[in-house]
Amino acid sequence: MFDLLIQHIQEKVHLTTEETVRLEDYFTVKKLRRKQYLLQEGDVCKHMAFVAKGVLKSYVIDEKGVENINFIGWEGWWMADSYSFFTGEKAVLNIDALEEVELLLISKEDYDRIVIDLPVMSNYFRILYERSLANKDRRILSNIAYNAEEKYAQIITCYPDLVNRIPQHLLASYLGLTPETVSRIKKKMK
Repeated sequence: MFDLLIQHIQEKVHLTTEETVRLEDYFTVKKLRRKQYLLQEGDVCKHMAFVAKGVLKSYVIDEKGVENINFIGWEGWWMADSYSFFTGEKAVLNIDALEEVELLLISKEDYDRIVIDLPVMSNYFRILYERSLANKDRRILSNIAYNAEEKYAQIITCYPDLVNRIPQHLLASYLGLTPETVSRIKKKMK
């Protein structure tokens, strides 16, 4: 399980053998069943989760009771309500498993320690945050400037495996589209 995390880190920064061994001390393993929550709205997000196996979704529920997907994470991705994690305030996001999931969790206390004890990890997280910010900018641009077909084409080009792993209605929610629109686009593209 740690192999994927180490590989993910090594793609961005160089870890020494000693740093690789010490890394495990900061993480705990957690497994979730399908539909089991990692975080519920109103709780404080006490951990960032690295997905070693499976798929998670983060979402808010609107006044009509509809899930609005904020993010989907699978192997090699990090999941958290970042605002809650870093501020200690209540989470606005729900995060649950779409399939059986294996996670490596790091608490806020261990996060604060790891970036001091292993300075290379400070650089690793900085790189992640830079990419995350850039991806959020692209997602906002996609939402305001792309039509439905362009949004769908972008997701299947960037993440072709994802389309087969999550239900169509969740993909539609993530894209800000209706399931019927996604169905129509898929038929048109075939």
